[in-house]
Amino acid sequence: MVTSASVVNGLDAFEELESEVRSYVRAWPAVWSRAHGASLWDERGREYLDFFSGAGGLNYGHNPDEMIAALTRYMQSQGIIHSLDMATTAKRDFLLRFDELILKPRAMSYKVMFPGPTGTNAVEAALKLARKVTGRRDIVSFTNAFHGMTLGALALSGNVVKRESAGIPLEHQLTAPYDGELGDGVDTVSVLDAILAEPDASVAAVIVETVQGEGGLHAAGAEWLQRLSECCTRHDVLLIVDDIQAGCGRTGTFFSFEPAGVQPDLICLSKSISGSGLPMSLTLIRPDLDIWSPGEHNGTFRGNNAAFVTATEALNWWRDDSLSIEVQRKSEVIRQELESIAAEHETLRAAIRGRGFLQGLHTPVEGMASKICGRAFERGLLMETSGGAASDVVKLMPPLTIDDEDLHRGLAILRASVEASAP
Repeated sequence: MVTSASVVNGLDAFEELESEVRSYVRAWPAVWSRAHGASLWDERGREYLDFFSGAGGLNYGHNPDEMIAALTRYMQSQGIIHSLDMATTAKRDFLLRFDELILKPRAMSYKVMFPGPTGTNAVEAALKLARKVTGRRDIVSFTNAFHGMTLGALALSGNVVKRESAGIPLEHQLTAPYDGELGDGVDTVSVLDAILAEPDASVAAVIVETVQGEGGLHAAGAEWLQRLSECCTRHDVLLIVDDIQAGCGRTGTFFSFEPAGVQPDLICLSKSISGSGLPMSLTLIRPDLDIWSPGEHNGTFRGNNAAFVTATEALNWWRDDSLSIEVQRKSEVIRQELESIAAEHETLRAAIRGRGFLQGLHTPVEGMASKICGRAFERGLLMETSGGAASDVVKLMPPLTIDDEDLHRGLAILRASVEASAP
């Protein structure tokens, strides 16, 4: 039985009372008590550097001072917390600042939908609207894709284990090869073009991640994304970009697709859009596609005003390009260190994947990525693996705001963990 001592000092309470579905606690057997910036502390007071960032939900680090101060003021003023989709001052402030600092400077025109608190809600809303607009049923996703765990989003996943967890057939989905999936020199967009050109095709939309955060950190090239967009336009199919993990600055620009110069029809955002880790998601809709009837897609927790407050404050990071420049500079530091580690440990047969602050070390040596991450945890660094069921990529996602000292300290721990793990 759980005792008061075990509740305070150990993991017994979680093992006895929480569902077997829990996962991160198994890889990181610690009880966390506080966090700030790029660090977490367990209940025994040990500090860990965070190269996980809440699976991309904490791009600005833990408990950012300005956001927590804004939230505290709002809470102390008895500001509204729950409001469904009613108009509130907090929501208005967010909408105006998002338009001012994100959309207008990029010459982007989108209606903002608040579909619910999580990323999969944003995806489900985009899929539903795409089918409503086009009158077609099928969605094309890509090899290694991951878009969420609800049934519509799960149908788009390339992870067999996750798909099987549904317990029922997952339908109305077609798979196309991602950029580079068929090897160098093979034009995978031409495969998609053939799928869309089939006489009996009933495709409403194509959904893509520019960097496959859960699927192995495969990164699409700018030219490939441009041709993908052109292909969708040619076949009158909507393009949805899932920017839930790669967006909000993680690749260096606010939207990960900006370097390609494409304008998706629908954009899914979540994770770091609130800035603070509070649940929030958005589906951005090309204005002429916004054909919803009032209340046609709803949910009790669309109006998380606490998240609107911190999200509004977070957008101040984008008043100029200072953060973007720093992310790009430090991204090169990460890449150089990963290349150095790969070169020094040829037995790993390692390759560098991803871009920005979403990079990693792929190794085909079975179990090696998990072993490296385990050794890193022992040394005080949190990292997870990527790559679907194979889990063959050591994935680095530091906070965008990490300082040089902590970045180099974390990379040094990574190097030591590889040295302790490599054959």
